[in-house]
This record gives sequence, structure tokens and C-alpha cells, in this order.
Amino acid sequence: QEQLVESGGGLVQAGGSLTLSCAASGRTFRNYAVGWFRQAPGKEREFVVAITWSGATTDYADSVRGRFTISKDNAKNTVSLLMNSLKPEDTAVYYCAGTSLKYGLRYQYTYDAWGQGTQVTVSS
Repeated sequence: QEQLVESGGGLVQAGGSLTLSCAASGRTFRNYAVGWFRQAPGKEREFVVAITWSGATTDYADSVRGRFTISKDNAKNTVSLLMNSLKPEDTAVYYCAGTSLKYGLRYQYTYDAWGQGTQVTVSS
């Protein structure tokens, strides 16, 4: 059972940058794809970006494409999300999730390991 922990959230002014990290641990850890999701108050949790276990393939939501960059370090079991040009509408709790599957990475039900979430607040 993989365990994921997010970190790096905080308060930032619009136009600024923030980097989130997702660390994986567990005695039975296996390589997996990682997705980032976010949920703002009163809204459904939405897909942000995903990366395959090898790190060779990425998939970005249209709302963050060109602004966010995901990277994966398999040796350290760590995934980072660099968020640039942040907008107030990016304000949300951000969650990382892991799965041993290779397809359906845009869908929440594909993932079986989740972090507790980290708050990102972008002021105007």
C-alpha cells in the first residue's frame, strides 16, 4: 500500500510561482503513475496533470497547460509540480494520487493511493 504526502502549498500573489511536492513511501512500494487533482470550495475535484511511471509521458488539463510543469524522480519516489503564472482561480486544495495503471489517468477512480492535500491560495 503506497502512501503519498503533499507539501509546498501556501499563499502567493497572482502571477507568482509555487512548487508542490508529492512523496511516496511504503514497505510494498511499486512504480506508479501520478496525477494531481484540485478542489476549490463549492466545486468538484478536477484533474490537473498526470505523468506516467517512467516520466516519459505527461497529460495536462487545458486550464494549466503552459503554466504548470510536472516532473518525476523515480529513484526518490518524488513528483514535483511547478506552478507558474498563478491565477486566483488556481486557488484550491491540491492532491496527488498514485496508480499502477497506465491508462485512464484523467479519472479519479483510476487511483488507489492519495495524499491528504495541500492548500494553495492565490491572492488577487
